[in-house]
Amino acid sequence: RAGIDFDLSKFKLIDAQVIFHKMEPRNLTAAYKFYCGKDLEGAHSAEADTLATFEVIDAQVGKYEELPKDINGLSEFSFHNKFADLAGFIAFNENKEEIFTFGKYKGQPVKEVFQKDIGYFGWIQNADFPLYTKKVLTTIQLRSKF
Repeated sequence: RAGIDFDLSKFKLIDAQVIFHKMEPRNLTAAYKFYCGKDLEGAHSAEADTLATFEVIDAQVGKYEELPKDINGLSEFSFHNKFADLAGFIAFNENKEEIFTFGKYKGQPVKEVFQKDIGYFGWIQNADFPLYTKKVLTTIQLRSKF
């Protein structure tokens, strides 16, 4: 950014953020300890993780006054990736249209791709993509027919 040309291979770099993330884990066990002041027993069991997640969110809402107090507000506040599917293959663009995040149609609206290349929809449905991604794409395809 400063317009100085130099060879990074001659320097030893230290990244404070990497050190922070390695030393202060960012996972449910750490969040439970931080927000609830308790050790998470039975971590990674569905019941323990679900209950701990609820307690963490409840504690966060209590700790941060600026957080919304309703489900819709909390969802909007915490939704940062803007993906339509859980795997991140389909995202929303600035116009809130679903777009592909991969492949030859990366960055293009799904609806437009399916209008010009319906074979791409078939390929995805028969390929090794997550079931929920396929469901999202099917919903988009059906919606675009009407």
